[in-house]
Amino acid sequence: MRGICRTPVRRRRAATRIPIAVAAAVIAGCSALLPRSEAITDSPWQSFEEAQRAFEQIVPHKTTVADLKLMKLDPASNPNITILNYSDVLRRFIPSPSIDASSLDAGVQECVRAATRCQGYEIDHRVLRRNRYGNFWADIFNFKRKVDVVGWRFNAVVLITDDVVVYKLTGGQPAIHEHEESDTPLGPLQGAGEAIFR
Repeated sequence: MRGICRTPVRRRRAATRIPIAVAAAVIAGCSALLPRSEAITDSPWQSFEEAQRAFEQIVPHKTTVADLKLMKLDPASNPNITILNYSDVLRRFIPSPSIDASSLDAGVQECVRAATRCQGYEIDHRVLRRNRYGNFWADIFNFKRKVDVVGWRFNAVVLITDDVVVYKLTGGQPAIHEHEESDTPLGPLQGAGEAIFR
């Protein structure tokens, strides 16, 4: 009899444990439901190293505009290349009259002397992925938001005179890793409160 009487009690306990376990699993998995976003500029490169290797192939006074097209460095086909005219080049490399042009790189001086025959390509490529993490409910109701930002950025300038590259410069950030955190004590009411006291 004792064993028979205990069976319903055990069943009730098991029945209460199942919903609790399911609820815990749902809450734990909620962080996977938080939004994620990507900011990626169109580019033929998949990594900073790949972009760097592409620019290492450019040899000043040897690489031509036709060669750049073969490297997919063509403003007509690559939407993230900005064409710099002669005035843009002057503003970039000689932003102040106090700067002595003779102290600039020989390739830059050559481009400046060429005047309107001088132009440049400016490349700014970035890949940023933003992943929100932490407590799902605190995030969704705007009480506390945590964001993990990872990616990389590559930028370069190429100066061209008479369809031949005379100067190149590369830079950027091979690895970007940032954490953003914001606290809003009133959560979704924060904006409403600010509106009342305006």
